[in-house]
Amino acid sequence: MELGELGLCLFVACVVATLLQHPASIVRQSISSGVARRALMGLVMGATAIAIVISPWGKRSGGHFNPAITFTFYRLGKLEFWDAWLYVIAQLLGAIGGVTLARYVLRDALGNHAVRYAVTVPGVYGSTVAFVAELAISFFLMITVLFATNHKRLAPYTAYFVGVLIATYFTFEAPLSGVSTNPERTFGSALHANYWHALWIYFIAPSMGMLAAGEVFLRVRRGAAPYCAKLRHTNNEPCIFHHAQHEV
Repeated sequence: MELGELGLCLFVACVVATLLQHPASIVRQSISSGVARRALMGLVMGATAIAIVISPWGKRSGGHFNPAITFTFYRLGKLEFWDAWLYVIAQLLGAIGGVTLARYVLRDALGNHAVRYAVTVPGVYGSTVAFVAELAISFFLMITVLFATNHKRLAPYTAYFVGVLIATYFTFEAPLSGVSTNPERTFGSALHANYWHALWIYFIAPSMGMLAAGEVFLRVRRGAAPYCAKLRHTNNEPCIFHHAQHEV
């Protein structure tokens, strides 16, 4: 399920990036504003994230589709060691598979210089700014997930908070780092594009940002762990994760 979720995410990202950036695309020719194109990309990717989290698969697996999220929940004691690593392996295969499928469907269009397999790269301000930006957006994404899922009234809306954040990131933050927050998402595109510049940023910054969010969460809650590692726990799907003693 995690493989399928991240695969879908990457496939959608590649298709939308091609529609919005390829010089021959009618969509690209119709929308001249870069901000408008980024906002549309954010809207689609935010809606995709929401759909994945609230889908039957997302409810069952927890809807991570991001190794930085998985490792943070492992740090917080919600996953067993091998479950965490199998999640990460599945996510890696999903990222590679999603771009592979998009490459098969879109043919040469996905490799066009304006699309470049939807790679995430540092913006005009360089690697340092990209690193700080990825660190910040990953921190706020994870801290939102943690506090929302552990608040009784907010928990049902966690997926929507995530979707709004993603849409906002693409609209306003994309010029700084390209918006990743996900090491596997970046790796899947980089592998196909054979583009490895500054890959370290997208492995280290999202992981550091989300792990830092986990530490802040623990401090604010005086060491109390989150209830569950699912982004949407209020469902009847079986759960493999450790639960806190008291439900939100």
